[in-house]
Amino acid sequence: MKKMSKIKVFTVGGTIDKVYFDKKSKYEVGDPKVGEILKEANVIFDYDCESILKKDSLDMTDDDRQLIFDKIESEPNQHILVTHGTDTIIQTAKTLQPIQNKVIVLTGAVEPARSKSSDAPFNIGAAIAAVQLLPPGVYIVMNGRIFYPDRVIKDMDLNRFKES
Repeated sequence: MKKMSKIKVFTVGGTIDKVYFDKKSKYEVGDPKVGEILKEANVIFDYDCESILKKDSLDMTDDDRQLIFDKIESEPNQHILVTHGTDTIIQTAKTLQPIQNKVIVLTGAVEPARSKSSDAPFNIGAAIAAVQLLPPGVYIVMNGRIFYPDRVIKDMDLNRFKES
């Protein structure tokens, strides 16, 4: 089997990295947790983590998406994982579709990674597997599924993703 290149992990914020301060939902987007999750999982592949933004995805702008696009497009590694807030992850994924010759996988979490009941470790694990196996393109990995950005919606009532 051919040796895979390093996986570049970009973090842009979202619930996955939120820190809540009280029961009234006061929060801030804290330091990224993906590196800690990968270290605890004792992974055996090369990776590098870089924080681009620390924003709730509802606060992301077109300029933020352009910054993410520029960072990924100029990144020499071909395997890219992006941790992102789930509310606008689809919009960002669609923005990244013109990038060629890279496998770009976006994932997030409904519960913060700091929470015991978080879906973050599962989603990150699934995304890591996907970024290693999929052909070049842009994908969203959530809820144990791989989605194309043009064929997915977030079901707000069930708080999960499904094909559109």
